[in-house]
Amino acid sequence: MKLKLIASLGVIWGMSLHGFSQTLKLEDALTRAVEQYDQIKSKQFVASAAKQHTVFQKQQYLPDLTLAAQQSFGTINAQHGPMYAYGGLASGATSMPLAEQNWNAAFGSLYFANVNWNVYTFGRIKNQVLLGSIKEQTTEADLAQEIFQHKIKTSAAYLNLLASQRIKYVQEKNLGRARVFYEMTTARAESGLIADVDAQLAKAEVSNAKSLQIKSYDKELEYSKQLAILLNDDFKTYQLDTTYNTSIPNRKVVQHEASVEKHPFLLFQNSKINESIQTEEILKSNRMPSVSAFGVLQGRGTGFDWNYMQDNSAYSSNYFKGVGINRANYLLGVSFSWNLTNIFRFDTKNREQKLYTLAIQREYEKHKKDFIAQSLLADSQLKNAIDNFRETEIQLSAASLAYKQHNALYENGLTTLVDYTQALYSLNRAEIDYEIAQNNVWQALLSLAAAQGDFNIFIHQS
Repeated sequence: MKLKLIASLGVIWGMSLHGFSQTLKLEDALTRAVEQYDQIKSKQFVASAAKQHTVFQKQQYLPDLTLAAQQSFGTINAQHGPMYAYGGLASGATSMPLAEQNWNAAFGSLYFANVNWNVYTFGRIKNQVLLGSIKEQTTEADLAQEIFQHKIKTSAAYLNLLASQRIKYVQEKNLGRARVFYEMTTARAESGLIADVDAQLAKAEVSNAKSLQIKSYDKELEYSKQLAILLNDDFKTYQLDTTYNTSIPNRKVVQHEASVEKHPFLLFQNSKINESIQTEEILKSNRMPSVSAFGVLQGRGTGFDWNYMQDNSAYSSNYFKGVGINRANYLLGVSFSWNLTNIFRFDTKNREQKLYTLAIQREYEKHKKDFIAQSLLADSQLKNAIDNFRETEIQLSAASLAYKQHNALYENGLTTLVDYTQALYSLNRAEIDYEIAQNNVWQALLSLAAAQGDFNIFIHQS
């Protein structure tokens, strides 16, 4: 008894949850898809990183400022003679050559501030900043086309799920009709009005209708999974908006060939072309010289006195004696440098980049032609989908009337079981064709929006 009570309460609770479940509108699904999908989040981070790269390129205008302090302890023996330190600098011992080796050691120090400023780079830094800005635009265009494509995928999955739910609803209605038919046939067979075989055939029809209903539910679960993935949700079944199964687009969309110019994918490709062209400008500027200004302020300290060369005892190993500043120097200047081989080196590199630019431009033209062709095809398919939907309306109306007539005739023993089941089958097929045709109109409109790159073509029709 307790188990039955618990089971009853569970069924009631489940039904209440189902009854009060919130309808997922397409607009809400698209918002969640854009906000939650990991691929879009990834490209948002890439776009933010590109903005930081542009800031970094602008900071190249700042001069290099180096501060350094060095304190050391050692000897300063030196002698005349050439020296080369392979792979790095040797130690610098600042002293006149001594007659013989000694191990007198004291502290020494070096403090300096170094400024180096590229005053004029013949547009090299400016072009790098422009390239950074164009790369930023490219990442934003890539993000925009990713969002557009994801909206198209989400809308298609939404419509597919809606179609599967409508087909399941049709199969449930068909199952209900088959059960009523079975009950009627069984009652007539038990009363001896018809043969028992008719009841068995009616029972088989119920089983077939149940099988079709189960298969349609499997499809609903499959499309629910696809939509959940695009929304970055856990697997669940959704209650969807009925707008798309109670109406079709209310106005004809006029197709313009030039409208594909603003397709998000073509805008992304165009940004890549601009990025490649700007890279050519940087390569050109790398052939030019550089003009730099520099300045050095230096302070040095040592534990060796000024007369150490005459008196080798004139030094102190005291730490504080050597780490102070005893002498100071400054240096100011301007430098002009030009690596002449860069003229030939970057000229070859620039020709290479030009070929990349031409390749991207050809790819752009190819995609543009594809979108124009797809747009013309989608426009024709939309017209055909509307015409086909009108035909299914006629078929559904005729099948419904035929079923009602055969149902009445069979109840009165004026028609055969075969004719009745044929009418039942024809009605079921007409209902499914009607739902699919209506959904196909929206799918065709979505294809047109995808081809023209304007999602408003689809969303403003709902």
